[in-house]
Amino acid sequence: MITFAPGPSKVYDSLPIYLNDAYQEGILSANHRSSAFMKLYQETEQLMRTKLHMPDDYKLLFTSSATENWEIISQSIVERASFHIYSGSFGKKWFEFAKHILPASMGLKIEANQAIDVPSLQIGEEFDLIAITQNETSNASQVRSEVIEAIKEKFPEKMIAVDTTSSMAGIELDFSLADIWYASVQKCFGLPAGLGILILSPKAIEKSEKKGEKGRYNSLSFMLENANGYQTHYTPNVLGIYLLNRVLKDIPLIQEIDATLRSRMSLLENCIAQTKTLRMLVDNAETRSTTVMGIAGTEELITQVKKDAEKAGMQMGGGYGPLKPTSFRIANFPAITDDEFDTLLAFLKKY
Repeated sequence: MITFAPGPSKVYDSLPIYLNDAYQEGILSANHRSSAFMKLYQETEQLMRTKLHMPDDYKLLFTSSATENWEIISQSIVERASFHIYSGSFGKKWFEFAKHILPASMGLKIEANQAIDVPSLQIGEEFDLIAITQNETSNASQVRSEVIEAIKEKFPEKMIAVDTTSSMAGIELDFSLADIWYASVQKCFGLPAGLGILILSPKAIEKSEKKGEKGRYNSLSFMLENANGYQTHYTPNVLGIYLLNRVLKDIPLIQEIDATLRSRMSLLENCIAQTKTLRMLVDNAETRSTTVMGIAGTEELITQVKKDAEKAGMQMGGGYGPLKPTSFRIANFPAITDDEFDTLLAFLKKY
């Protein structure tokens, strides 16, 4: 069964080799205070710089999931309140979680087909962080880098945090455009779930130190104190970090992956546009995701397509939330091979 679900999604075919190597190398029993783990951490951080172009002065931290980062950001970095711009369920959840910790936080809801109107954007002094869901997995929309750059230029005094859960390691990101980036490995990194990634700029680290929040399991002060020595404050998912390390070693530079995924998404867009019964969930090409395609139709049709796909050895990702009955989602992630993607295109052309 080939899975095109947008997460947890298909893992890289080389994963069995990595798992066996992890066992043979003894990393599964490595203490997180050991030199072996510190070397693994340091090497993985450097691979993020080499392959994904993470800036030299940005710091890589490991968490349990992308959603854990919601709490860390509001708890340990934001001083007054955060301002959230979102179009779908995951961006909304991030906002609601932030509001629970910092009640003064506010949200701006836009439609999936609606680009952020930066010139008319008004964000008061009471908000010291702008939260952006770069790739909204629930409705297959995205915010382009040019928009994030425009927001940064308009509000240079504010920090920017970006959710790239289903796009990091799939598209090329300019990390210098924001202070906080986060993701999980079960999507474009092509790995099993259970490891979150948090990337911080010097400005974000300084803000955390200024706030001085301490005393909790995932207080950023404890995390950074240990990360400075390439350790973690708790026993981490060592296997997940090892697998991330191996994937980063084997994948090409991010600009090559980016080009491949954009080319494949173009083929998928053309395929859906030529079908008689299916349509793209996001009509606006400017806000349509590169890594997740949402496909819409009647409830009866969507049910039938998903059943037909299973018979053909493929699993489609279900629609999310209110979109569940009338849509399904397709992951355009790097671990999916070109041959598998061609099989998908041939299947969809029948509709």
